[in-house]
Amino acid sequence: MNFGGIDLHKKTITVCVANQERTIVQRKTWACSDTEAIRCFFAGLRPFRAVVEATASYEWLWQLLEPLAERLVLAHPKKLRLIAESARKSDKLDAQILAEFLALDLIPEAYRPTPRQRQHRALVRQRYFLGRHITAVKNKIRHVLAAYNADRRDLFSDRGQEYLAGVAVSDADRFVVEQLLASWQHLEKQRGALDRQLRAFAKKAPAAEQEARAVLGSIPEVGPVTVDIVLSELGDVQRFRSAKKVAAYAGLAPGQRESAGRCKELGISKEGSALLRWALVEAAWRVVRKTGRWRTTLETLARRRGRKKAIVAVARRLLGVMVALLRTGQRYRLAA
Repeated sequence: MNFGGIDLHKKTITVCVANQERTIVQRKTWACSDTEAIRCFFAGLRPFRAVVEATASYEWLWQLLEPLAERLVLAHPKKLRLIAESARKSDKLDAQILAEFLALDLIPEAYRPTPRQRQHRALVRQRYFLGRHITAVKNKIRHVLAAYNADRRDLFSDRGQEYLAGVAVSDADRFVVEQLLASWQHLEKQRGALDRQLRAFAKKAPAAEQEARAVLGSIPEVGPVTVDIVLSELGDVQRFRSAKKVAAYAGLAPGQRESAGRCKELGISKEGSALLRWALVEAAWRVVRKTGRWRTTLETLARRRGRKKAIVAVARRLLGVMVALLRTGQRYRLAA
Protein backbone atom coordinates (compact mmCIF):
# COMPACT_ATOMS: atom_id res chain seq x y z
CA MET A 1 0.00 0.00 0.00
CA ASN A 2 1.27 3.47 -0.92
CA PHE A 3 0.50 6.53 1.22
CA GLY A 4 0.50 9.92 -0.49
CA GLY A 5 0.89 13.18 1.39
CA ILE A 6 -0.24 16.15 -0.69
CA ASP A 7 0.78 19.74 0.01
CA LEU A 8 -1.62 21.76 -2.13
CA HIS A 9 -1.24 25.44 -2.96
CA LYS A 10 -3.07 27.72 -5.35
CA LYS A 11 -0.63 27.15 -8.23
CA THR A 12 1.51 24.15 -7.24
CA ILE A 13 1.07 20.71 -5.75
CA THR A 14 3.82 18.74 -3.99
CA VAL A 15 3.43 15.02 -3.31
CA CYS A 16 5.45 12.68 -1.10
CA VAL A 17 4.74 8.93 -1.30
CA ALA A 18 5.70 6.58 1.53
CA ASN A 19 5.21 2.83 2.02
CA GLN A 20 3.87 1.00 5.07
CA GLU A 21 7.30 1.23 6.76
CA ARG A 22 7.25 5.04 6.16
CA THR A 23 10.13 4.80 3.72
CA ILE A 24 9.96 7.57 1.10
CA VAL A 25 9.22 6.06 -2.29
CA GLN A 26 8.72 9.11 -4.53
CA ARG A 27 8.51 12.90 -4.47
CA LYS A 28 6.88 15.00 -7.19
CA THR A 29 5.90 18.63 -7.78
CA TRP A 30 3.60 19.93 -10.53
CA ALA A 31 1.74 23.03 -11.51
CA CYS A 32 -1.92 22.65 -10.52
CA SER A 33 -2.84 23.20 -14.16
CA ASP A 34 -1.08 19.94 -15.13
CA THR A 35 -4.04 17.79 -14.11
CA GLU A 36 -3.37 14.98 -16.60
CA ALA A 37 0.17 14.41 -15.27
CA ILE A 38 -1.20 14.39 -11.70
CA ARG A 39 -3.89 11.88 -12.60
CA CYS A 40 -1.44 9.58 -14.42
CA PHE A 41 1.00 9.66 -11.51
CA PHE A 42 -1.61 8.62 -8.96
CA ALA A 43 -3.07 6.02 -11.32
CA GLY A 44 0.38 4.40 -11.35
CA LEU A 45 0.47 4.29 -7.54
CA ARG A 46 -2.56 2.04 -7.08
CA PRO A 47 -3.37 0.79 -4.54
CA PHE A 48 -2.89 3.99 -2.57
CA ARG A 49 -4.35 6.21 0.09
CA ALA A 50 -3.85 9.97 0.03
CA VAL A 51 -4.31 12.91 2.37
CA VAL A 52 -4.73 16.62 1.63
CA GLU A 53 -5.39 19.51 3.99
CA ALA A 54 -8.81 21.20 3.98
CA THR A 55 -7.79 24.34 2.13
CA ALA A 56 -10.09 26.56 0.09
CA SER A 57 -9.08 24.91 -3.20
CA TYR A 58 -8.94 21.18 -2.48
CA GLU A 59 -12.21 20.17 -4.16
CA TRP A 60 -10.88 19.92 -7.73
CA LEU A 61 -8.12 17.57 -6.57
CA TRP A 62 -10.57 15.47 -4.57
CA GLN A 63 -12.76 15.03 -7.65
CA LEU A 64 -9.68 14.06 -9.69
CA LEU A 65 -8.33 11.47 -7.25
CA GLU A 66 -11.49 9.97 -5.75
CA PRO A 67 -12.04 7.44 -8.59
CA LEU A 68 -8.41 6.24 -8.23
CA ALA A 69 -7.80 6.10 -4.49
CA GLU A 70 -8.63 3.31 -2.07
CA ARG A 71 -9.25 6.09 0.46
CA LEU A 72 -8.95 9.88 0.50
CA VAL A 73 -8.54 11.73 3.80
CA LEU A 74 -9.26 15.42 4.38
CA ALA A 75 -6.92 16.67 7.12
CA HIS A 76 -7.85 19.31 9.69
CA PRO A 77 -5.23 22.11 9.22
CA LYS A 78 -5.27 23.45 12.77
CA LYS A 79 -4.89 20.03 14.36
CA LEU A 80 -1.89 19.32 12.19
CA ARG A 81 0.04 21.88 14.21
CA LEU A 82 3.24 19.90 13.86
CA ILE A 83 3.50 21.08 10.26
CA ALA A 84 2.77 24.74 11.03
CA GLU A 85 5.25 24.85 13.93
CA SER A 86 8.06 22.97 12.24
CA ALA A 87 11.32 24.92 12.19
CA ARG A 88 12.28 23.25 8.89
CA LYS A 89 9.11 24.15 7.06
CA SER A 90 8.93 23.46 3.32
CA ASP A 91 6.45 22.03 0.85
CA LYS A 92 8.44 18.78 0.61
CA LEU A 93 8.58 18.37 4.39
CA ASP A 94 4.89 19.16 4.78
CA ALA A 95 3.98 16.51 2.21
CA GLN A 96 6.31 14.00 3.91
CA ILE A 97 4.80 14.52 7.34
CA LEU A 98 1.31 14.11 5.88
CA ALA A 99 2.35 10.83 4.23
CA GLU A 100 3.93 9.52 7.45
CA PHE A 101 0.92 10.47 9.56
CA LEU A 102 -1.36 8.76 7.04
CA ALA A 103 0.71 5.56 7.16
CA LEU A 104 0.39 5.62 10.96
CA ASP A 105 -3.35 6.40 10.75
CA LEU A 106 -2.84 9.56 12.82
CA ILE A 107 -4.45 12.14 10.53
CA PRO A 108 -7.04 14.33 12.35
CA GLU A 109 -9.87 14.47 9.82
CA ALA A 110 -11.89 17.51 8.80
CA TYR A 111 -15.55 17.49 7.83
CA ARG A 112 -16.26 17.45 4.10
CA PRO A 113 -19.67 18.93 3.21
CA THR A 114 -21.97 17.08 0.84
CA PRO A 115 -22.40 18.44 -2.71
CA ARG A 116 -25.76 19.97 -1.73
CA GLN A 117 -24.25 21.62 1.35
CA ARG A 118 -21.45 23.10 -0.78
CA GLN A 119 -24.00 24.53 -3.21
CA HIS A 120 -26.05 25.91 -0.32
CA ARG A 121 -22.99 27.58 1.21
CA ALA A 122 -22.04 29.13 -2.12
CA LEU A 123 -25.48 30.74 -2.50
CA VAL A 124 -25.75 31.87 1.14
CA ARG A 125 -22.26 33.36 1.24
CA GLN A 126 -22.90 35.19 -2.03
CA ARG A 127 -26.01 36.72 -0.50
CA TYR A 128 -23.97 37.92 2.48
CA PHE A 129 -21.34 39.33 0.10
CA LEU A 130 -24.01 41.28 -1.79
CA GLY A 131 -25.54 42.53 1.46
CA ARG A 132 -22.22 43.91 2.67
CA HIS A 133 -21.63 45.68 -0.64
CA ILE A 134 -25.12 47.16 -0.62
CA THR A 135 -24.53 48.53 2.88
CA ALA A 136 -21.17 49.98 1.84
CA VAL A 137 -22.68 51.75 -1.18
CA LYS A 138 -25.53 53.17 0.89
CA ASN A 139 -23.09 54.46 3.50
CA LYS A 140 -21.03 56.22 0.83
CA ILE A 141 -24.15 57.97 -0.50
CA ARG A 142 -25.08 59.04 3.03
CA HIS A 143 -21.53 60.31 3.57
CA VAL A 144 -21.80 62.57 0.51
CA LEU A 145 -25.16 63.95 1.64
CA ALA A 146 -23.98 64.46 5.22
CA ALA A 147 -21.52 67.07 3.92
CA TYR A 148 -24.57 69.08 2.82
CA ASN A 149 -26.56 68.35 6.00
CA ALA A 150 -29.02 66.60 3.68
CA ASP A 151 -29.07 62.97 4.90
CA ARG A 152 -32.40 61.53 6.04
CA ARG A 153 -33.64 58.22 7.37
CA ASP A 154 -35.88 57.20 4.47
CA LEU A 155 -33.30 58.07 1.82
CA PHE A 156 -33.58 54.73 0.03
CA SER A 157 -37.38 54.61 -0.11
CA ASP A 158 -39.28 55.89 -3.16
CA ARG A 159 -39.99 59.12 -1.33
CA GLY A 160 -36.35 59.44 -0.30
CA GLN A 161 -35.21 58.97 -3.89
CA GLU A 162 -37.46 61.83 -5.03
CA TYR A 163 -35.95 63.98 -2.30
CA LEU A 164 -32.40 62.98 -3.30
CA ALA A 165 -32.98 64.03 -6.90
CA GLY A 166 -33.76 67.57 -5.72
CA VAL A 167 -30.87 68.03 -3.28
CA ALA A 168 -28.47 70.77 -4.41
CA VAL A 169 -24.95 69.31 -4.54
CA SER A 170 -21.87 70.08 -6.61
CA ASP A 171 -21.52 68.65 -10.10
CA ALA A 172 -18.77 66.29 -8.95
CA ASP A 173 -20.80 65.00 -6.00
CA ARG A 174 -23.89 64.60 -8.19
CA PHE A 175 -21.82 62.46 -10.59
CA VAL A 176 -20.54 60.33 -7.69
CA VAL A 177 -24.03 59.91 -6.23
CA GLU A 178 -25.49 58.88 -9.60
CA GLN A 179 -22.82 56.22 -10.02
CA LEU A 180 -23.38 54.95 -6.49
CA LEU A 181 -27.14 54.82 -7.03
CA ALA A 182 -26.63 52.79 -10.20
CA SER A 183 -24.40 50.36 -8.24
CA TRP A 184 -26.95 50.11 -5.44
CA GLN A 185 -29.82 49.35 -7.84
CA HIS A 186 -27.74 46.74 -9.67
CA LEU A 187 -26.75 45.03 -6.41
CA GLU A 188 -30.36 45.02 -5.22
CA LYS A 189 -31.41 43.29 -8.46
CA GLN A 190 -28.69 40.71 -7.96
CA ARG A 191 -29.79 40.09 -4.38
CA GLY A 192 -33.39 39.72 -5.51
CA ALA A 193 -32.34 37.12 -8.08
CA LEU A 194 -30.29 35.32 -5.46
CA ASP A 195 -33.23 35.26 -3.04
CA ARG A 196 -35.34 33.62 -5.74
CA GLN A 197 -32.60 31.08 -6.36
CA LEU A 198 -32.42 30.27 -2.64
CA ARG A 199 -36.19 29.78 -2.47
CA ALA A 200 -36.03 27.43 -5.45
CA PHE A 201 -33.12 25.60 -3.81
CA ALA A 202 -35.13 25.19 -0.59
CA LYS A 203 -38.11 23.72 -2.48
CA LYS A 204 -35.87 20.92 -3.77
CA ALA A 205 -34.60 20.06 -0.29
CA PRO A 206 -34.77 16.42 0.87
CA ALA A 207 -37.21 15.58 3.66
CA ALA A 208 -34.60 15.85 6.45
CA GLU A 209 -33.60 19.35 5.38
CA GLN A 210 -37.22 20.46 5.05
CA GLU A 211 -37.85 19.27 8.59
CA ALA A 212 -34.75 21.12 9.84
CA ARG A 213 -35.96 24.31 8.16
CA ALA A 214 -39.35 23.98 9.84
CA VAL A 215 -37.76 23.34 13.24
CA LEU A 216 -35.48 26.39 13.06
CA GLY A 217 -38.27 28.55 11.64
CA SER A 218 -40.38 27.83 14.72
CA ILE A 219 -37.96 29.86 16.89
CA PRO A 220 -39.13 33.46 17.42
CA GLU A 221 -37.37 36.03 15.20
CA VAL A 222 -35.49 33.34 13.26
CA GLY A 223 -36.39 33.95 9.63
CA PRO A 224 -35.41 32.34 6.31
CA VAL A 225 -32.09 34.19 6.04
CA THR A 226 -30.93 32.97 9.46
CA VAL A 227 -32.21 29.46 8.74
CA ASP A 228 -30.22 29.34 5.50
CA ILE A 229 -27.04 30.52 7.21
CA VAL A 230 -27.31 28.07 10.12
CA LEU A 231 -28.06 25.07 7.91
CA SER A 232 -25.45 25.86 5.28
CA GLU A 233 -22.65 26.63 7.73
CA LEU A 234 -23.30 23.85 10.27
CA GLY A 235 -24.19 21.05 7.90
CA ASP A 236 -25.34 17.90 9.70
CA VAL A 237 -25.56 18.64 13.45
CA GLN A 238 -25.44 14.92 14.22
CA ARG A 239 -21.70 15.03 13.47
CA PHE A 240 -21.14 17.05 16.66
CA ARG A 241 -20.88 15.13 19.93
CA SER A 242 -22.36 17.95 22.03
CA ALA A 243 -23.70 21.50 21.95
CA LYS A 244 -20.33 22.65 23.32
CA LYS A 245 -18.65 21.25 20.22
CA VAL A 246 -21.07 23.19 18.04
CA ALA A 247 -20.36 26.40 19.96
CA ALA A 248 -16.63 25.81 19.53
CA TYR A 249 -17.13 25.19 15.80
CA ALA A 250 -19.00 28.49 15.53
CA GLY A 251 -16.25 30.32 17.43
CA LEU A 252 -18.65 31.27 20.24
CA ALA A 253 -17.01 29.22 22.99
CA PRO A 254 -15.07 31.27 25.58
CA GLY A 255 -11.47 30.28 26.16
CA GLN A 256 -9.88 29.68 29.55
CA ARG A 257 -6.34 30.02 30.87
CA GLU A 258 -5.40 28.13 34.02
CA SER A 259 -2.22 28.83 35.97
CA ALA A 260 -1.21 28.17 39.59
CA GLY A 261 -4.72 26.97 40.41
CA ARG A 262 -6.35 30.12 39.06
CA CYS A 263 -8.66 30.07 36.07
CA LYS A 264 -9.11 33.16 33.90
CA GLU A 265 -11.93 33.31 31.35
CA LEU A 266 -10.87 34.64 27.97
CA GLY A 267 -12.93 36.00 25.09
CA ILE A 268 -14.56 33.82 22.47
CA SER A 269 -12.21 32.07 20.04
CA LYS A 270 -13.73 33.64 16.89
CA GLU A 271 -12.74 30.53 14.96
CA GLY A 272 -14.91 28.94 12.34
CA SER A 273 -17.51 30.76 10.28
CA ALA A 274 -17.69 34.53 10.85
CA LEU A 275 -20.97 34.52 8.92
CA LEU A 276 -22.52 32.02 11.34
CA ARG A 277 -21.43 34.09 14.36
CA TRP A 278 -22.83 37.25 12.79
CA ALA A 279 -26.19 35.59 12.06
CA LEU A 280 -26.49 34.19 15.59
CA VAL A 281 -25.66 37.51 17.26
CA GLU A 282 -28.15 39.34 15.03
CA ALA A 283 -30.81 36.72 15.84
CA ALA A 284 -29.97 37.07 19.54
CA TRP A 285 -30.59 40.84 19.42
CA ARG A 286 -33.95 40.30 17.73
CA VAL A 287 -35.10 37.60 20.12
CA VAL A 288 -34.22 39.59 23.27
CA ARG A 289 -36.23 42.55 21.97
CA LYS A 290 -39.31 40.46 21.25
CA THR A 291 -39.47 37.83 24.02
CA GLY A 292 -39.47 38.42 27.76
CA ARG A 293 -37.66 35.19 28.65
CA TRP A 294 -34.66 35.94 26.46
CA ARG A 295 -34.65 39.60 27.49
CA THR A 296 -34.45 38.56 31.14
CA THR A 297 -31.54 36.26 30.29
CA LEU A 298 -29.69 39.13 28.62
CA GLU A 299 -30.27 41.52 31.51
CA THR A 300 -29.12 38.95 34.07
CA LEU A 301 -25.94 38.24 32.14
CA ALA A 302 -25.32 41.93 31.39
CA ARG A 303 -25.21 42.79 35.09
CA ARG A 304 -22.28 40.39 35.55
CA ARG A 305 -20.42 40.64 32.24
CA GLY A 306 -21.54 43.75 30.41
CA ARG A 307 -23.91 44.01 27.49
CA LYS A 308 -21.50 43.03 24.71
CA LYS A 309 -20.42 39.78 26.36
CA ALA A 310 -23.99 39.11 27.41
CA ILE A 311 -25.38 39.19 23.87
CA VAL A 312 -22.66 36.79 22.74
CA ALA A 313 -23.64 34.47 25.58
CA VAL A 314 -27.28 34.71 24.47
CA ALA A 315 -26.21 33.88 20.91
CA ARG A 316 -24.38 30.83 22.24
CA ARG A 317 -27.44 29.70 24.19
CA LEU A 318 -29.65 30.29 21.15
CA LEU A 319 -27.33 28.08 19.11
CA GLY A 320 -27.62 25.41 21.81
CA VAL A 321 -31.42 25.57 21.56
CA MET A 322 -31.20 25.25 17.79
CA VAL A 323 -28.98 22.18 18.05
CA ALA A 324 -31.25 20.52 20.63
CA LEU A 325 -34.32 21.10 18.47
CA LEU A 326 -32.57 19.84 15.33
CA ARG A 327 -31.51 16.67 17.16
CA THR A 328 -35.00 15.91 18.47
CA GLY A 329 -37.09 17.32 15.62
CA GLN A 330 -39.28 19.22 18.09
CA ARG A 331 -40.64 22.70 17.45
CA TYR A 332 -39.78 25.61 19.70
CA ARG A 333 -42.27 26.27 22.53
CA LEU A 334 -42.47 29.55 24.40
CA ALA A 335 -42.01 29.20 28.14
CA ALA A 336 -45.19 29.73 30.13
